[in-house]
Amino acid sequence: MSDPTQKKKAERGFPYKFRAVMDEPGARPDGYKSDLQQKYEGPVREALIEEFSYKNPLEVPRLTKVTLNIGMGESLKTPKLLEQAFEGLGLIAGQRPVVTRAKKSIAGFKLREGMKIGCMLTLRRHNMWEFLGRLLTVALPRTRDFRGVSRRAFDGRGNYTLGVRELLIFTEIDIERLDKVPGMNICIHTSAKTDDEGRALLAQLGMPFRAN
Repeated sequence: MSDPTQKKKAERGFPYKFRAVMDEPGARPDGYKSDLQQKYEGPVREALIEEFSYKNPLEVPRLTKVTLNIGMGESLKTPKLLEQAFEGLGLIAGQRPVVTRAKKSIAGFKLREGMKIGCMLTLRRHNMWEFLGRLLTVALPRTRDFRGVSRRAFDGRGNYTLGVRELLIFTEIDIERLDKVPGMNICIHTSAKTDDEGRALLAQLGMPFRAN
């Protein structure tokens, strides 16, 4: 009988190790809140209540989680690329990613069910706020010829998806350690009931939407 502990370890991708990232987030002082979280709990909430006339404070949209995902189809031929992407994602987010695997086989792409094809992680609470703060104030402004992000990339339920072409916009990434620079999808999940409410929430937090 196989050891379930070993199977779980393999699925989570624990053979990969990277610098300065722990399995669990470090301890923070009691009552700690990032600058972006303080901004949300103060002027952002007040602006949303005024704009949408919420009567109950629980109606005000909030961020629930952020998911980061890197797809590395090239890793089927060059496994080293997945390890580099795994390391980079962990350094950006400050927590350990998990390896994603193919859910079904596709003969045309020589893809078999269970093959490693990328990595992802989910950020909540302090890690979520700190990542978004760095994304809005540091990473996005470093994008080449940056003119803002699309206003239309919502899913109809107030959740927003943003594609990053190169991880190099994050200061944690060292290009010397990469054979190929991967991109990443960022999905920001909110409790908003409509796209307009979700868009207003992100705009108030500082998301640099294009005019049209």
